[in-house]
Amino acid sequence: MVLTPTGLRFQGRRYACSIGKGGLTNNKREGDGATPRGAHRLVGMLFRPDRMTAPSAWAQPILPGDLWSDASGQPDYNHLVRAPYPHSHEALRRADPLYDLVILTDWNWPEAEAGRGSAIFIHQWRRPGYPTEGCVAFSRRDLHQIAAQIGPATRLIIG
Repeated sequence: MVLTPTGLRFQGRRYACSIGKGGLTNNKREGDGATPRGAHRLVGMLFRPDRMTAPSAWAQPILPGDLWSDASGQPDYNHLVRAPYPHSHEALRRADPLYDLVILTDWNWPEAEAGRGSAIFIHQWRRPGYPTEGCVAFSRRDLHQIAAQIGPATRLIIG
């Protein structure tokens, strides 16, 4: 998978996508809204079992109380955590469909460096062209099509 500001190229097809509001960067920092350039391994897939079936055998369900820590400086920074969690985090079970299906990259993971930026997810977009906080987002249809064709050996190359 090769991503440029104009879209993603994957298995001979081009997919429209959204990237971070801060554009692409070589120097990702927490809160900058940018999408980091580089080659990133896909290391996990999460899905809402109350809204969809598992898109692949390696997908794991998002359970009530699942959160993602974006608390720079905490030992579980940039990792899945469970509620109650007293530090800064993102809820993975959202009212909107953005995180119904989430593909995890190895950005600043598993050994997270404080301040370097938390997870770069691949998820559903709000609408075409609407920027993310640094993640990569696709239409629901395209995200599901891509998810069905990838595995843990897939790399996302952002240039």
